[in-house]
Order: sequence, then structure tokens, then C-alpha cells
Amino acid sequence: MRIIDLLNKHSICLNLQATNKKEAIDELVDLVNASGNLSDKEAYKQGIIAREEQSTTGIGEGIAIPHAKVGAVKKACLAAAVSQAGIDYESFDGSLSHLFFMIAAPDGANNTHLEVLSRLSTILMDETFRSRLMSAKTVDEFLALIDQKEMEAFKEEQEEEVKQQQTAGSTYPRVLAVTACPTGIAHTFMAAESLNKKGAEMGISIKVETNGSAGIKNALTKEEIEHCDAIIVAADKKVEMARFNGKKVIQTKVADGIHKAEELITRAINGEAPVYYSTSGPQEVVEESTESLGRQLYKHLMNGVSNMLPFVVAGGILIALAFLFDNRELNPANFGSNTPFAAFFKTIGDAAFGFLLPVLAGFIAVSIADRPAMVVGFVGGLLANVGGAGFLGALLAGFIAGYLVVGLKKAFSFLPASLEGIKPVLLYPLIGTLLVGVLMTFIINPPVAFINQGLTKFLNSLGTSSAVILGIVVAGMMAIDMGGPFNKAAYVFGIASLESGNEAVMAAVMAGGMVPPLAIALATTFFGQRFTKEQRDSGKVNYVMGLSFITEGAIPFAAADPLKVIPSCVIGSAVAGSLTMVFKCTLPAPHGGIFVLPVVGNALMYLIAIAVGSVVGACILGALKKNK
Repeated sequence: MRIIDLLNKHSICLNLQATNKKEAIDELVDLVNASGNLSDKEAYKQGIIAREEQSTTGIGEGIAIPHAKVGAVKKACLAAAVSQAGIDYESFDGSLSHLFFMIAAPDGANNTHLEVLSRLSTILMDETFRSRLMSAKTVDEFLALIDQKEMEAFKEEQEEEVKQQQTAGSTYPRVLAVTACPTGIAHTFMAAESLNKKGAEMGISIKVETNGSAGIKNALTKEEIEHCDAIIVAADKKVEMARFNGKKVIQTKVADGIHKAEELITRAINGEAPVYYSTSGPQEVVEESTESLGRQLYKHLMNGVSNMLPFVVAGGILIALAFLFDNRELNPANFGSNTPFAAFFKTIGDAAFGFLLPVLAGFIAVSIADRPAMVVGFVGGLLANVGGAGFLGALLAGFIAGYLVVGLKKAFSFLPASLEGIKPVLLYPLIGTLLVGVLMTFIINPPVAFINQGLTKFLNSLGTSSAVILGIVVAGMMAIDMGGPFNKAAYVFGIASLESGNEAVMAAVMAGGMVPPLAIALATTFFGQRFTKEQRDSGKVNYVMGLSFITEGAIPFAAADPLKVIPSCVIGSAVAGSLTMVFKCTLPAPHGGIFVLPVVGNALMYLIAIAVGSVVGACILGALKKNK
């Protein structure tokens, strides 16, 4: 049992306030209790005091290791603290104690406390190591020092465990991975396939969990996590991380899982990964990440977008069907609801669309502060909707709600453990909802609604030349990374424009997203000598993916030859987007590809725009590539 496995961030204090032994015991017991592993704090404290009455656990050299083995401990754990001033803990050598480690072991845990005591005594005999612990500025640094020292001190033990696993032909994979993208469709499974394929080539056993649109598949088990060398998390949205506490984890974007599989697996088996520490408390899980702020914000945003997309697709297509089955001439102002049949589809579609902004804001908030933030985010998104702040307001509401709840968690951290249960069901949602309501109503909605109105007027007033430039930009962005950040940014802008009443932008966005797979399908058909047989066979599938507005079908080709494929697709998409603006095409549905063609404004010219863009992209790609 490793020391690092027993430590929790909540149970470490780098500035102990106690001035005597009694106060030190009180503070250390509180730290142990903060881990959530005590069923009766007072009973555990009495066990510590009883042990001290037998003989002091101040072992000298500035170290004290109080410990108790009692029934009040649910799970073995450890608390650690530093006192810069030093405390008289009645040590054997008469020295003041500066480093404290309090061990809690369950009554039926054999000699767990003795094993931990032995390991601590071994590593703490190094005076330089003790000095570094006392100088640690952060809890992360403190944990990293212990992890490094423990690995050095017990290196032979770890090597023996590895040998035993290999000798026994361990059934556990050496490397585990999790892949996830905002939509949970193409990138998620392409990254999984790439990692599996490269692992097989390298002779490394690997198991990949996919967090796709249909839920978690091939889930990692507790035993597999315990026995693996390292874990690769290639994800552009939040995944459940607390289960990896104490393991070596590589956190990266899902695109790296596709393009850099060999590099990631090599780093994993070589141990070139930081140890992940979760900040899990007894009632909640908060992800602790070393990622940059920009990367974290992007993942929070994508968590909202990925959960919003099913509402967008379902509601958008149902509304499009309402337009398809309606008669505009009956009442142009009520188009979509003039006939009972059309009104039926419109009502359902509007209901689905009505959840769009609350779901977006709610799941951004959940990504930031977990489930207690959901209601705060939902209410914020709904207020953005009714207050005219629209899509931009909902984005702000999600982030505001998430960080409000993070602040509330810190503000209420002083409350006793007995009140933990009412925090997520009463305090956080009640106060958070009130605060987000005040902020959205009086601070966020007024200026953002004004900006939305200005943007709507601007888009509607664009002349042909300006509209063409806008079409080039948004359609080209759809092909830059084919499902990545640029693609999602353009798509989100298209939805926001659609919500504001401008259907031309959505037409350009969808055309730009359809062109890359169609261009590749055409290139593999008419320039077959430039591609391998495998590529020609898979190229046929891209006809269907392109017509269905699934841009990700082009990713395998872009990954294999990015310098030729991506520019070709971007140019083709930009051409299609510009032509949709020239032809004044409109699209009221945010998804559906060729299947929503009946509701496209100027449908024939829209098809021509997509066809021209696809042919241009295919011809450029055919010219750039050489014969195979």
C-alpha cells in the first residue's frame, strides 16, 4: 500500500495553527475527517489520545506520526500537516515537531497502520527530503515530493510487482485510455481506433473507453485502473476523472488520440506522465486539472454544446418538416403553423428548441462545478432566453452559474460535516439561483440583448459582397479541423444567427460542412490512382456522410495527408459558402444535410453551390496528390 494512495488534498495542511499537542491533535483529526473516511470523528480522536497515553508518537527529528486503529475508520487514510514554528509533541529527543502524519486504519485492517508507519519512517529519515516538504508552497508540490521519494525508496518493490504481473501474463491492459469529443460521434471513435491499432502494432495491451453520443462503451473497471501503467485521456469535454486518483494520467485533446497515438502510448509505458490527484470530498467530486485556463474553458463550453446538439438536431428538423408540410400562402406571417399537421410538428419542434439555451448553460455549469450547479445554469439559460440575450447570454449564464457555485462551495466550506447533505440540495441551488437571477436580469441581459439586436440588424443589412465574405469565412472554418474547435465555432455561430432570424449563415455553414467528405469521395472516385485501395473503398462511404452533413468522414484522409487534404477541403468549402450567399440561399434547419433540402430557400442553387465546392475541392486534391 503506497503512502500516496492514502493522502487526499482535503487532508493536507501546510500551515498548522496549533501551538501545543492537544491543539495539533484536534487539527489533524479534522483533516482526517475531511477525507470522508470516518464514521465517528470523536471515537477516532479518543483512539488517537489512547495511543498517545501509551507512549508519544513524536519520533524525533522534527517528526510526529500519531496513529489509531479503530472501528470509526471506514477506510485507511492519512492526514499530513506542516508547522513552521514547531510544536512540543513530547518527542523522544526533545525536539519540536514540524512534520505531522496522522494515520487512520479500520479495526479489521490487519497491520495496515504499521505498514504505513514503516514506509513513512523510511522516507522521512532523509533530512533533505524533510526540508523540501516543509518548504512546499502548494499541496500539489507536497504530494509530488512524497510520490517521487516513495518511488525512489521502494523502487525494487515496484519493479518486482511489474515482473510478477508480466510473469503471470497479466490479464490487465498495460495502458488504458478514454476518448471523448463534444458530439460523441466521429472523433471519439476514430481516436479509439487509432489508439487500439497503434497499441497492437507496438505490442502494447491497451483498452479504450469511448464516451460517445450513445453513452459510455467499453468502460474501464476498477481493477484495470489499479493494475495499469498509465491512463490516456484524449477528450474535448469533461469525463469522470476521480477514479484515476493517484495514477499516472496523460490529459490531451481528442485530436492527439487520432494523430499522435504512438507518442501517447510511448509516454504512457515510459512513465512520462504526471500523477493525477482528485480533490474528491465526501459528498462531491471536483476535477483538478493541470490544463491551461483556455483549454479548461473550451472543455466546459464543449460539454454544454455536446449536450445541446441533440435538442438542436431534433427540434430543428421537426421545425423544418413543419415548413415543408405547411402552405405559406394561407398566412405568410404564420408560416409553419397554418395547417393542423404542420402546427403539430412546429409545436414539438419549438418545445425541443425551447430547451436549447437552458441545456447549454446548465451543462456548462455542470462541467465547472458538477451537479449542484445544474439548476443554477438551467435557470440562467432560461433567463437569457426570455430576456432577449439569446445564445451569447446563455453562454455567459453557464460560466457565471458554474463559477458562482464554485465560490459558494468555498464560502460554505467552514460548515460542519453534519450539514454536508443540505449543501447540494438547498444552499447551492437556492443561493446560486437567486444570484444568477439578479446578475442575468440586471447586468447581463440588457447589454447582451442590445448586442444581439445590433448583430441581427447587421447580418440582415449585409450587402452581397459582405455576405459573400461571411460565407467564405464560416464555410471555410467548417473544413479546417472537421469537427474540432474551428468547426464547432462556425456551427455555433450558425445556430446563433439562425436563432436571430438570419437563415443565410446556417445555409453557408451546412454547405461548408458537407463539402469535405463529398470532395474526398469524388477525388477517390475520379482520381483513384492517387489513393490506396483501402482509401478508395472508404471514400465511397463519404458520399453518404457528406450528404448527411457529417464532416468527420473526411478526418482519416486529413490525418493521413493533412498538407494536401485540408487546404483542398477548405477552399472547396469556402467556394460553396460564398455561392450560397451569392444565390441568397437560406436554411431554417440546423442539421440534416440533403434530407432538409425541401425547406432550403433557393434549393436548386444550393445544390449547385455544394456541387461546385465539392468538385473544386476534389480537383485541387487530385492535382496535389501523386499517383500511388
